Amino acid sequence: MSAYLSNMAQHCPYLAASVSRQLTGWTVYEISSTDREAVEAELFHAGVQAAEWIRPLMSRPNGVLICENIVILGSVPGTGHQELLRRPYWALRNLYAPVGVLFGKFGAGHRETDSTGRSIPPAPFSFLPVRAAVRSRDPRFLASTPDAARALASADDDGRDVFEHIPCDWKAVQAWSTSLPAPTKR
Repeated sequence: MSAYLSNMAQHCPYLAASVSRQLTGWTVYEISSTDREAVEAELFHAGVQAAEWIRPLMSRPNGVLICENIVILGSVPGTGHQELLRRPYWALRNLYAPVGVLFGKFGAGHRETDSTGRSIPPAPFSFLPVRAAVRSRDPRFLASTPDAARALASADDDGRDVFEHIPCDWKAVQAWSTSLPAPTKR
């Protein structure tokens, strides 16, 4: 993992400082069910737990460096990690953008490029990074979701309950998140 983080630091200007200050955490979620819906619900709740842990730390010194990563181990027969992460990630991103928490999604071995077109090292495992957003930079990562980009750009964590208008129940959240505008193709 050290080599991966070192290579990723070339693409994220905050990663090396976060790691050196021990502000980058790792939570491992091991899939123990063959029920896709149950696994998605657990991944969603793991994301909520990480976001709620990060929120009070964001206003502290070096709060912008806080990051918790949820690593996924195991599998659901017939379903890859990218597919398992898709719906929880979408719901979490939209729930937490208005309070300045950004979710990412990296699939094991998945190849991507950064905003400048440079190849990002493929992740050695699938994971959801959960971190404090950098309002001046991060909305550009959300170009395919302009509503989430606008919410993140004007984010203010005033302590609100992100579940004020929706139950913290996976089925309710999933129904809500499917009503949101789909990402546009780039």
